[in-house]
Amino acid sequence: MTYDLTNRTAVVTGAASGIGAEIALVLARSGARVALLSRRADRLADLADKITAEGGQALAVAADVTGDLSGAVAAIHTAYGRVDLVVNNAGVMLANPITAGRADEWQRMIDTNITGVLNVTNAFTPDLTSTAAEGGTADLVNISSIGAHLTFPNFAVYTATKAAVTHLSANLRSEFGPLNVRVTNVEPGLTESELASHVDNAEVINELTTWFEAMGRLTAAEVADVVAYTTSRARHVNLRQIMVLPTTQI
Repeated sequence: MTYDLTNRTAVVTGAASGIGAEIALVLARSGARVALLSRRADRLADLADKITAEGGQALAVAADVTGDLSGAVAAIHTAYGRVDLVVNNAGVMLANPITAGRADEWQRMIDTNITGVLNVTNAFTPDLTSTAAEGGTADLVNISSIGAHLTFPNFAVYTATKAAVTHLSANLRSEFGPLNVRVTNVEPGLTESELASHVDNAEVINELTTWFEAMGRLTAAEVADVVAYTTSRARHVNLRQIMVLPTTQI
């Protein structure tokens, strides 16, 4: 489905694949200008080409959300001007027992899943607040996970980072809400994406496969549809927190 996001300017992180790519597609199909952020420039270029071939507007910006984003912000402003819709989607899911002592994985998840969200939010806060101050619609959407509320063996650090995103979103709303900037926290359940491909533990991979077979999964496009629906609501309507699950996932 498509929605009315005409004249909106969006930034989507982690746009090179999976949920991020589908969010970018549905936002563009709904009329938004979309800046695509990811480290994988080649994939971004392909996605931008696809969007423009469909008649949409897309800008590929190779950037690492864990680092300096000033160049990316400048490129977006030059191409599209002020941003009024930010989707923090970039994330990584790694899984091993704590006893494995995989500090490399812990740091990577903390850097991407938490610090990345903070960096991107900080980079575009002036855009969002000034848009809202002038009477426009401004949205910050954070993609968390149902794992923020559940416990899974071997996923302790991943779920902890997502719990941080969920709690951060609630707190950001207490600051941004009075400024008329909407904050939405989206928590998908089992979803088709590349996240599982990052896992290097065979036992955990088998466990994930079992979950998918038992409970099914959402498509990335179905999660993207939730984001587009949410951000297309009337300016005074904020869908604050959304859990989206396969019907059979409990």
